[in-house]
Amino acid sequence: MPSADASGHTNGHTNGHTNGHTNGHTNGHAEVDASGFKNPSLQVTEDHRIKLVDAPIKEPGPGEVTLQVKCSGICGSDMHLWKSGRIGSLEVKGDCVLGHEAAGLVLKCGEGVTTLKPGDRVGIEPQEPCEQCFLCMEGRYNLCEQVKFSGIWPDNGSIQRFKNHPAKWLYKIPDELSYSEGALLEPLSVILHGINGANVKLGRPALVCGAGPIGLVALAAARASGAHPLVITDIDPKRLAFAKEFVPRCQTYRINSKLNAEQNAKEIRKLYGEDEYSAPASVMECTGVESSVCTAAFAVRRGGTLMVIGVGKPVMNNIPFMHLSLAEIELRFINRYRDTWPAAIQCLSGGVLDLKKLVTHTFPLEKAVEAFELNADAGNGSIKVHIVDETDAVL
Repeated sequence: MPSADASGHTNGHTNGHTNGHTNGHTNGHAEVDASGFKNPSLQVTEDHRIKLVDAPIKEPGPGEVTLQVKCSGICGSDMHLWKSGRIGSLEVKGDCVLGHEAAGLVLKCGEGVTTLKPGDRVGIEPQEPCEQCFLCMEGRYNLCEQVKFSGIWPDNGSIQRFKNHPAKWLYKIPDELSYSEGALLEPLSVILHGINGANVKLGRPALVCGAGPIGLVALAAARASGAHPLVITDIDPKRLAFAKEFVPRCQTYRINSKLNAEQNAKEIRKLYGEDEYSAPASVMECTGVESSVCTAAFAVRRGGTLMVIGVGKPVMNNIPFMHLSLAEIELRFINRYRDTWPAAIQCLSGGVLDLKKLVTHTFPLEKAVEAFELNADAGNGSIKVHIVDETDAVL
């Protein structure tokens, strides 16, 4: 994830012009004039390139609507698909439109759509489960093996002007929420799903590992849930400075690279108190980095809960198994989310959470390649980069 600059949250980069990138060609990408494109789209290729192309516009099928995607955020998984060509077993095997953190405007409704109409503003849940398997029947549709997920090949994502999407997985957003906040509903949904199983409680100590976008949302959600004391860790002091400004009542700990996981955990525990009871009962690990997961395992108190939210490498060999076992620490995981958009909308529209400061950079759709290249540069202070389409599109 890109590092956070404590002063970067003013969103002063409104059009992406001031960061030294010009139409993405600074890293070897040819400049593309997208002014004539009807449906500009940011696509990743099998050979690890990204390109802006004019994608086809299709009629909505039964139960679908055609959206104009007004705002789409860049996620760490988008960067993995670009740079590595895969996330675990999910591979890029052909050109695919990236993006899954999005909100948009309904332009056209397909046959049988009765819950939405043209002009509705919606948040987009980017998954379409099969609704036939036992997991879907149990309500755990986020575990469906046949799910179609936006931005995961071969299912095109949201960084394009026009996108067809099932009406069932769209949620009306109130007028007081911007499209940018509508796009933030997706990372918030990750945390809403994770925090449900993380044992975060009012007046109980909690720890967040990682001050990237997901970790910062977790920090804000834990604070809103009443967790205290609350500590967040990272290796980057700028990220930690941003976290402290974002949630002033938290404490920060910079991971010491000269210490091992158990030693860092001991230092983290000192921020809570001297006895075992004072140690964090809930830990949300938001990096997926093996050393951070190990630190989290040693930091959580005996009988506590370690919720791993971050996405990491396929195999981790150094997890302290017997420490977790003897301390009866509950090690848990999540995969995306389920039934979270309504709650996420309530959190933002009701003022429970305010995540707007996380958006540090905004680019127009025509400069989506620039947006990705800025997001890939860890030194620029970006937290969340949004790609917006302010065109008044018509079909």
